[in-house]
Amino acid sequence: MNASIAAVSSPGRDVRIHPLPYERLLDARPLFQVDLVVIHCTELPDLATAREYGERVLYPASGTGNSGHWYVDRDGGIERWVDPARIAHHVRGFNPRSVGIELVNSGRFPHWLDSRHQAMDEPYPEEQLEALAVLLRTLCAELPALRWIAGHDDLDTDQVPASNDASVLVHRKRDPGPMFPWPRVLEAVPLQRLPLTG
Repeated sequence: MNASIAAVSSPGRDVRIHPLPYERLLDARPLFQVDLVVIHCTELPDLATAREYGERVLYPASGTGNSGHWYVDRDGGIERWVDPARIAHHVRGFNPRSVGIELVNSGRFPHWLDSRHQAMDEPYPEEQLEALAVLLRTLCAELPALRWIAGHDDLDTDQVPASNDASVLVHRKRDPGPMFPWPRVLEAVPLQRLPLTG
């Protein structure tokens, strides 16, 4: 095991702490600022590929990249890559008030913006959903202002030209996608779906 990785316990679930190399470069914030959790899916084949993407420096001025705070693998394993007391880049316009949870799921991989490949038909395994519910309940106990939950697609509704045909528009973000069981998750946790305007 890498020396930078440690395991901590949450009620009913171990969380592997695996900080991104640039974690300390992300802006700090008080935990009482966090009132929203955003559910994502990686749209990548596995956790190792997601880690490669997460470690990429996309913002040279700050030396940081895009990542969620927690990653939940298909087998229910949980890793924390960014401390919730730091602002991760995971959803445009909502980062300062939110934490991001990424579920490993192929989504539209590898043709994210191809209009012929917009189906997101990989189901979320039972172990992954159970781990997500445990993580969410733990966060509700640890983050005093946490009240809301949303999908990435709820918050980023932009459409962009398709990669295969610029005359066709596709959604930039569709995760967690149509296979995500919102009613089940909302029933299992003390959070409300974020009201959306517009």
